[in-house]
Amino acid sequence: MEREVEMRRWKRGSSPSASPINTLDDGCLMHIFSFLSPIPDRFKTALVCHRWHYLALHRRLWLRVEPNRSSSSEPGVFTNLENAISAARPGDTILIAAGGSHVACNIQIQKPLCLMGGGVRPDDTILICSRGSDSALEFLSTCKVANLTVKAELGCCLLHRSGRLTIEGCVLQCEEDPLDYLSCPIVSTANKTNAFSSEVKGNGNSVSVARTRIEGGAKAVLTSGTLTLQRVRVICTRTALFFWFDVEH
Repeated sequence: MEREVEMRRWKRGSSPSASPINTLDDGCLMHIFSFLSPIPDRFKTALVCHRWHYLALHRRLWLRVEPNRSSSSEPGVFTNLENAISAARPGDTILIAAGGSHVACNIQIQKPLCLMGGGVRPDDTILICSRGSDSALEFLSTCKVANLTVKAELGCCLLHRSGRLTIEGCVLQCEEDPLDYLSCPIVSTANKTNAFSSEVKGNGNSVSVARTRIEGGAKAVLTSGTLTLQRVRVICTRTALFFWFDVEH
């Protein structure tokens, strides 16, 4: 009789908390979730319940860039940003350690990623693009950059080729004098994409900037495709200008 009741309960569908897998502690569950691909499996897992949402999106599952480590034998920890991006799976978040600076020259990103600075402020985590490089980061997929400072000696900080690029709470600095006319913090070469594919697949091209300080360069944004600057908002403080704007068709 008890067996029949249990079977009926199983067929009706029981709550996630009643599942045997939830008897595992958080560390075991998180280890299991680490084997799932971030898109779509881990994000689907996060929809199951509050506990799974917390564990599936936990910072321990992010990749980390820590250049001061003597060895990178720990899984998910890299000594430079380029290696972390190469090893990342679509949908991964890469946390870049605060303190010091990180080299970023012509790094091409062709998969959906989120790059985040590990400091309290964007000035705590700095990416340096040396002279002679076209850009620090080149984006060919939907990505997000947050809480980072990107400095380019000559060229551009962020080069947008395609996808939806979100820049939030960052500082973008370009060479000022005497070659500022050759520098531009944000460059987009993207064109307008088909409206149908944009809505269905979410692969439209655009740049969205919020709470970002832009310094140096001839222009804040340079577009050579069909995208244009829209919805510009600026807040002026004693030391800097903070921008909110979109670049889209």
